[in-house]
Amino acid sequence: MYLLGEQPAYADQLINRLQSIPTQLLEGLAPCGAALQLQRAEDLAQELPENQLFIIENGLLHALVDERPLFYLQEGDLVGLRQGIDLPSCRYSSEEPLSLIPYSRSEVFKHIYVSEPRQELFIQYLIGHTALLSDALARLKQPDIRPATGFQHFAAGEELIHQGDAADHVFIIIEGHATAYVDGHRVGDVQKDEIFGAMAVFTREKRSATVLASEPCTVMVIPKEQFLSLMQSNPRIAHSLIESMARRIDLLNKEVTQLRLPATA
Repeated sequence: MYLLGEQPAYADQLINRLQSIPTQLLEGLAPCGAALQLQRAEDLAQELPENQLFIIENGLLHALVDERPLFYLQEGDLVGLRQGIDLPSCRYSSEEPLSLIPYSRSEVFKHIYVSEPRQELFIQYLIGHTALLSDALARLKQPDIRPATGFQHFAAGEELIHQGDAADHVFIIIEGHATAYVDGHRVGDVQKDEIFGAMAVFTREKRSATVLASEPCTVMVIPKEQFLSLMQSNPRIAHSLIESMARRIDLLNKEVTQLRLPATA
């Protein structure tokens, strides 16, 4: 996937990272048939069966959002994931020969769900593409306004999350590092590529911790509605993510308990 027009360096870095994920997700899984060959496509959705996903083997797909050219997909990109995901309407077209390798949609998801590393990659892939599109649309529609979605920058010491605030977004650090505090006590670190802020979105409670940038950070910001839509369309991935967050919360609780224990002689 490549966005059309000017884009910041952090978007390039994220796109390059996302580009390698589909082949990792499908490693060890056989295609469900021979490659689909198309000479051209005005609306690819009309050509593809709903029960299959496709890897682009050769060719270029142009994506139009609200009939405006916004990005294109090329060799190695995954096509067909948008079903059930709350994203702007998108039409894929191609004016050149296109070769697509088909995979059974149900078998792809089974293949992902049995592997925790593939589940994590899939979450990154879905959220990454959602954030890229949201950021691009925000810059097109409101170029002079800092968008509430997409990407944000934080200087060292700046708050990403404030304890007690409403949970309206989920975050992933693209570049940089942050530190979590509960009641002023440091309880852990937030590393690059880590999803944070999701538990309060799931539980609809206030933020349980403050997160400060310990160095300059570029952060991917996903509105809770988009994040919940992604999780609802992939409930087993959501379950895996919640389990991972629960383990992390358990570790943080132990750290907080240690901090509150009276010092012994």
